[in-house]
Amino acid sequence: MCRLRRAAHLPAGRWPLLLARGMSEETRTVEANGLRIAYLEQGQGPLVLLVHGFPDTAYSWRQTMSALAQAGFRAVAYFQRGYHPTAIPSDGRYDSDTLGRDLLALIPALGAEQAIVVGHDWGASAAYSAATLGPERLRLLVTLAVPHPAGVRPTLRLLWAVRHFFYLGLPGGARRARRNEFAYIDELVRRWSPAWQVPPGETEAVKAAFRQPGCLEAAVGYYRDLLRKGLPCSHRGRIAVPTVAFAGETDGAVGSEAFYQARTRFSGPYEVIRLPGGHFMHREHPEQFHRELLRVLDRFGRA
Repeated sequence: MCRLRRAAHLPAGRWPLLLARGMSEETRTVEANGLRIAYLEQGQGPLVLLVHGFPDTAYSWRQTMSALAQAGFRAVAYFQRGYHPTAIPSDGRYDSDTLGRDLLALIPALGAEQAIVVGHDWGASAAYSAATLGPERLRLLVTLAVPHPAGVRPTLRLLWAVRHFFYLGLPGGARRARRNEFAYIDELVRRWSPAWQVPPGETEAVKAAFRQPGCLEAAVGYYRDLLRKGLPCSHRGRIAVPTVAFAGETDGAVGSEAFYQARTRFSGPYEVIRLPGGHFMHREHPEQFHRELLRVLDRFGRA
């Protein structure tokens, strides 16, 4: 059964602050992979799943959802496992393959046979897993800000850029991230998108989620599982699903050259699109991102 919650229509720029004050868009829930998953939905047409990363929630896709809906797609942005209001999993598993199975199970749970998948950050990692574990479910794979992890060559620069893995994944990560009203969240956004003039209240929605019991502990569990287990089994395979990877030209976490290095992990069509902006390029330059995304979908996703 789907649970609905309604709210008044408000301009996109007002939502982060209002959400932090307890307001919500219409959300629905569905059972998938043994978990109650909450999601937002706009439009009708071919299904496009939008998968958020850290530090984000499904609300970060609002502008993209509107652009997709206007272009004739059914846009669904869901809250990944542990991110309020999606349930916290009882098994405590947050590895990328488990995230990928959530994604794959959500497609039939939403009444579709296939989906176009757009994943950012941890959402990209989940999407890479899903494309290997259930390629028949994906019509097209679009990733943002994270190249295929198995194709990245480790360097001292990269280790320094991803030092947050250790800050968050080692014991006490949630406590450290919670200090000074989640000041670390704002620090990461500035570090990863250094040229972005971050709008007031931009991070309030994710901070509101992290104030919910157990949510922040779940979010840092993604990093904990990666440090403990390493790359998942699925990332050792090659992806046959047509893939387009968006890379921010000033991303403070991963340089754009890593996306070209990752080409070896794909047996199917693979394209890299460089955009101005950093790790959050889709929110820094939404019009340009949406124009490029819709061009890609017109080429691969209309059949």
